[in-house]
Amino acid sequence: MTEEKKHHDAPDLDQRDLKNPRDRDALKRAADDFLKSRKAEEYAMAQEEEEQAEAANSVELDALRGENGDLRDQLLRLAADMENLRKRTARDVHDARSYSVANFARDMLSVSDNLKRALEAIPADALANGDAGFKALAEGVEMTERSMMSALERHGVKKIEPQGQRFDPNFHQAMYEIPNADVPHNTVLQVAQAGFVIGDRMLRPALVGVSKGGPKQAAGEGQAEPGPINPQAEKDA
Repeated sequence: MTEEKKHHDAPDLDQRDLKNPRDRDALKRAADDFLKSRKAEEYAMAQEEEEQAEAANSVELDALRGENGDLRDQLLRLAADMENLRKRTARDVHDARSYSVANFARDMLSVSDNLKRALEAIPADALANGDAGFKALAEGVEMTERSMMSALERHGVKKIEPQGQRFDPNFHQAMYEIPNADVPHNTVLQVAQAGFVIGDRMLRPALVGVSKGGPKQAAGEGQAEPGPINPQAEKDA
């Protein structure tokens, strides 16, 4: 009933008479309304497509930014790892050059000690009496020992001279204590066996006797107390 009324109030456009001014105006208005409606629909569709494109671009841009950030972090970590590797390699090369002979040098120090013991075993009377055999033997052993020490020095091995110095547990090993009130406490008074270093590392500690009973060294000097006496080291010396 309602639709019939609507059709009755608004007759079909095909039934309009173009010669009738009122019908022409109605047709023109209808055409204008149709064009406006189409334009509005097209504009809305274009807006929707643009918004969808912007949203897709925004998502893609965010993904690219995240990927770029991840790649940047990976690159920075890789650069840091390479720098650490370079430093570690340089340090290893330096250590290899400086300390590769450490074990060999330590064994050679034992040989040097034996040469010194051989010299000490030659009777003093034989040397004083000018015994040619003992004198030649002593000179040969002494030259061998000096040549060995010179070779070790060329490879970075240096002798420690702790006599009169403050006891340093990093380079000295206390074998016994010597009561002496005239020198500061923990001063090295005797060297039972020489110590050696290679580069900045200890190769063999010096076996020493330290003073006891003297005045305490100032706290600012960082006095180091010797550890317990090493009976085995005392026996070996």
